[in-house]
Amino acid sequence: MTSDAKTEIKGKERYKAGVLKYAQMGYWNGDYVPKDTDLLALFRITPQDGVDEIEAAAAVAGESSTATWTVVWTDRLTASDQYRAKAYRVEPVPGQPGQFFCWVAYDLILFEPGSIANLTASIIGNVFSFKPLKAARLEDMRLPTAYVTTYKGPPTGIVVERERLDKFGKPLLGATTKPKLGLSGKNYGRVVYEGLKGGLDFMKDDENINSQLFMHWRDRFLYCMEAVNKATAETGEVKGHYLNITAGTMEEMYRRAEFAHELGSVIVMVDLIVGWTAIQSISEWCRQHDMILHMHRAGHGTYTRQKNHGISFRVISKWLRLAGVDHLHTGTSVGKLEGDPMTVQGFYNICREGKNEVDLQRGLFFEQPWADLAKVMPVASGGIHAGQMHQLLDMFGDDVVLQFGGGTIGHPMGIQAGAQANRVALEAMVLARNEGRDIKNEGPEILRKAAKWCKPLESALDTWGNITFNYASTDTSDFVPTPSVAM
Repeated sequence: MTSDAKTEIKGKERYKAGVLKYAQMGYWNGDYVPKDTDLLALFRITPQDGVDEIEAAAAVAGESSTATWTVVWTDRLTASDQYRAKAYRVEPVPGQPGQFFCWVAYDLILFEPGSIANLTASIIGNVFSFKPLKAARLEDMRLPTAYVTTYKGPPTGIVVERERLDKFGKPLLGATTKPKLGLSGKNYGRVVYEGLKGGLDFMKDDENINSQLFMHWRDRFLYCMEAVNKATAETGEVKGHYLNITAGTMEEMYRRAEFAHELGSVIVMVDLIVGWTAIQSISEWCRQHDMILHMHRAGHGTYTRQKNHGISFRVISKWLRLAGVDHLHTGTSVGKLEGDPMTVQGFYNICREGKNEVDLQRGLFFEQPWADLAKVMPVASGGIHAGQMHQLLDMFGDDVVLQFGGGTIGHPMGIQAGAQANRVALEAMVLARNEGRDIKNEGPEILRKAAKWCKPLESALDTWGNITFNYASTDTSDFVPTPSVAM
């Protein structure tokens, strides 16, 4: 691509009928210095053969803001320089020939305040289908403080959630009811009771249990809350069950949420697949009713897992914190689901920090202020068991919900024993950490010592102690630390 093709054409020539390159139309500016109020997006792009990377970056900026394939004279009816997004930086992706990172700046005026639906329609609306690109991925975004403050964020937040539950200084424990499909309402409630009575803080519905023929949602809610109340009375601890209110219409979601509130539940759950408008709507309902909102990220892997095309889950995490969820499934690293340890830690940092610093190893390309938005509780769930407790606590710290579904309900001594095993493993590991021990390396020894006086834990370690899911992650960081050289 010649230097002339990268230079914006101005004056009468810019608005002559015909086709110009996107860079010539003003969507590339290598000298642009982003303003504090700009939304910044980092895309990974793979241009088609013969397509220059700068023109491809300009096309991304154009097609995600004001451009179309040909010159339109109606640009002159607007303050077009302000409304055009600007690609301002392009770099090769390390170790990925043919792929480029491109940075794009968007003026704040382009976006409706407080609307994830509008944001996503702009940033990911058309450009991912653009023929000159073989593939595109939205890797990260910087959301300016002026935009962040147009959102209400989580309706409860970590601090208030801990106060309501009266649980401090350690992770929360949960489990997904299994099998997630097929149980009657009464048997479903029995599973919930056993898990909570055994020492868990939460039990939960899974993403695809809604209101099927084998169990109407209202029956499930009634039996689950009976289990919650019975376990609360017997243990003296606040307990909860994530009642999934996902439904075919917002009217039905509200109806289920209202019934959960009437029954005294502290928490409701929705699936990511309900869409951004529904998520923001139910978040506002939870704010008005003092309810914790649990978000199951159902469906995300269809567009977050592959590195060359889609959207990184770190971006989804940012959008969900804005939209207003209290819990978010963010990966385990050691479980059965996709998750590189460093990348997953980046998701957790987005949920829990008041301000994210640039951290390329964890995939965080931008400094991200969160203004006054409350913090989101990350949820580790998917193929984890008591034998990994030291790894989970070391990687994720205290502000996390550790959910052991099969690792509770598949226990050879029963559900309550499975819950006891997880509770004892957690308590032993937190104590060891607080005493200054190296739980990352001493963890297996600490667990075996605790298992000498806890048969359920001993049985859990014997059953699952050697179970791992050691598959290569697909969504890994493009940056690794450079080894220091001793002088």
